[in-house]
Amino acid sequence: MTAPILSIQLYSLRHLGGLDAQLDAASVAGFTHVETIGSHLDDPKALKAALSGRGLDAPSGHIGMPALRSDLGRVADAASEAGIKQLFMPAFPPDERGGNADDWRRAGAELGEIASRLIDRGISLGYHNHHWELAAFSNGELPLDCLFEGAGGSPLVWQADIAWLARGGADPKTLLQKYARLLVSAHVKDQAPAGENEDEDGWCDVGAGILNWVDLWVSATGYGARLMVVEHDNPKDPAGFAARSFVYLQKVR
Repeated sequence: MTAPILSIQLYSLRHLGGLDAQLDAASVAGFTHVETIGSHLDDPKALKAALSGRGLDAPSGHIGMPALRSDLGRVADAASEAGIKQLFMPAFPPDERGGNADDWRRAGAELGEIASRLIDRGISLGYHNHHWELAAFSNGELPLDCLFEGAGGSPLVWQADIAWLARGGADPKTLLQKYARLLVSAHVKDQAPAGENEDEDGWCDVGAGILNWVDLWVSATGYGARLMVVEHDNPKDPAGFAARSFVYLQKVR
């Protein structure tokens, strides 16, 4: 089995400026793979050129639900032109994150149908979790369970944001095992000790927090994640975060 790909989500580097500054920081830190966000697909030709000029590859990208609903053809064309083979939908619009179990099953069915259309274009679609999918209903079901149930039989896959699983009160390893059949990727980020890094939304460099990434890396890759994507939602020092996290993960991989 080939080693998992190590990538970085460019959202982590957004405060550095535009695409060129983000890619420069990723490359200087040591990364050879990056994960895009939706706006990067606005000019896929420029994205491809910027990547190629730095010896970078973007095997995956995040894309919002509105774009998937209203402009799927353009999304597929742009991803294909940029060389992106995996897309992950990272969050439903805020007014769609509540609801009951049936609402989440319907959401899963919708994502599954979109995944079926994209797979015909050679592009895989996955769901990327946060923490609100872990607030159990009165019967004990999780919204995440209902979403995957609704998508049953479709090619929808999962990108596990492990730190959000932990922040949501779940045991990440339990969910990684439960949904190993869907797991293709994981986000690699770390949570600072309680009360620390509040100006960074409680996140920190990978390896500097409370999550045991030596153990979690083994679990995530063992259960099927072949694309491991470093992320920090709000770093004060984006370039430093990227560089320090890359160095740490060389000891873990």
